[in-house]
Amino acid sequence: PAGNLCPHFVSLLSAGASSVVVGHPLDTVKTRLQAGKGYKNSLHCVLTIYRKETVTGFFKGMSFPLASITVYNSVVFGFFSNTQRLISKYRYGNELHPCGMLDLTVASMLTGLMSVGLGAPVDLVKIRLQMQTQNVMAGRVTLSEQRLYRGPIHCISSILQTEGLQGLYRGAGAMILRDVPGYMLYFIPYTVFCDLLRPDATSSPHPCSIWLAGGLAGSISWVTATPADVVKSRMQADAQLQRKYKGILHCIMHSYKTEGAQVFFRGASVNAIRGFPMSATMFLTYELSLQFFRSL
Repeated sequence: PAGNLCPHFVSLLSAGASSVVVGHPLDTVKTRLQAGKGYKNSLHCVLTIYRKETVTGFFKGMSFPLASITVYNSVVFGFFSNTQRLISKYRYGNELHPCGMLDLTVASMLTGLMSVGLGAPVDLVKIRLQMQTQNVMAGRVTLSEQRLYRGPIHCISSILQTEGLQGLYRGAGAMILRDVPGYMLYFIPYTVFCDLLRPDATSSPHPCSIWLAGGLAGSISWVTATPADVVKSRMQADAQLQRKYKGILHCIMHSYKTEGAQVFFRGASVNAIRGFPMSATMFLTYELSLQFFRSL
């Protein structure tokens, strides 16, 4: 019913927007570490961005994820919920039957697979905008004299003109490798931690429990997804004019040969730190907003 959809929509809007604003600065650092050159470590990356681009440098590419987050979250959370209901109806004959661990695993992995269809173009545009101030051809980090993209709309149109529709899905294969197990290690830990932290099976989890469960789930998911995230970031930052990687396997082999196995864990600490407040904010804002609108 429409009355039930409105609270979900507004809750997802507030939750998504808050998580993007909280997490984007560290997301920029993570992207530069994974796909850029010349950064010694996370702190050096932060200082370099601040010195050369000021605080605004950390928020590059944020407008497009911020504008699209409601649609993305609505589809992802809606798909996850509906998949759980379908699985319960098929396995137990009742869509309200609680899902077991296997059911949650299947629902989470299917959600991760589905999310790539929407998430790949958003991530690609975000990463192109985050990386454009860096001269990736040079051996050191310098600011580009000329910007390739003026904004997200110009970025999308440029990619469509030069690379076609498939250009918006560059790195989608690596994103599948990241998000299918990543969503499994996102929703399952959140559900498990919420169950462990609630006083009894019939009560709703406390806001502090939601915050902690969401944060821990986010950190676990992002840390384990880091190797695939590195490959995805490199594939998506690899613009046509400076094309370096022929495909996922070539990206993995080239990165390994030139930088060693440690390259696949670049940005892992940033992912762990960033994953906690992003996911904690996401789940807490969503649950509290939903409770508020239901009480009206």
